Amino acid sequence: MNISFYVLSENKAQDFLGFICQLTQTALNKSTQSVLILIEDEALLSSLDASLWAQEATSFIPHQRIDDSDTVTRPDATSSSMNDKTSAPVLLGNHMPADFKGIVLNTTAHPVNQFMAATHNAHPTRVLELIKPDSSSVEAGRHKYKSYQQLGYELTHFKV
Repeated sequence: MNISFYVLSENKAQDFLGFICQLTQTALNKSTQSVLILIEDEALLSSLDASLWAQEATSFIPHQRIDDSDTVTRPDATSSSMNDKTSAPVLLGNHMPADFKGIVLNTTAHPVNQFMAATHNAHPTRVLELIKPDSSSVEAGRHKYKSYQQLGYELTHFKV
């Protein structure tokens, strides 16, 4: 598995939601796989949900929130299982759904392998880690880097 660390500058960190939207759109443009955005902060999740619908004046990034039972929450208040072929290409949630195979954009302080251990048959193909320029995010990033390195994953990093 390939893990890419994006070390954000102060400017990018100030527009954190904008950067997540931009990186999500780039991942969708370069791949046919689904994108899962892992978020533990409910306020950030709600803000990102709104930002993805209004990504640009002329477009949006189709997405759906997942709840703890791997049910997709649709904007029309209906729900479906993760196996529904009509689900959006981007999922937002605080866990990794069962059988997920795709790209994970991780905004949490935990390495993705911890989410994988709690999930049945999930095998992300790529992980995008976001590191803000504050001390707690940098420390969490170092911990994640060591964890991935010990597992033998291919690691790259970008300063943005």
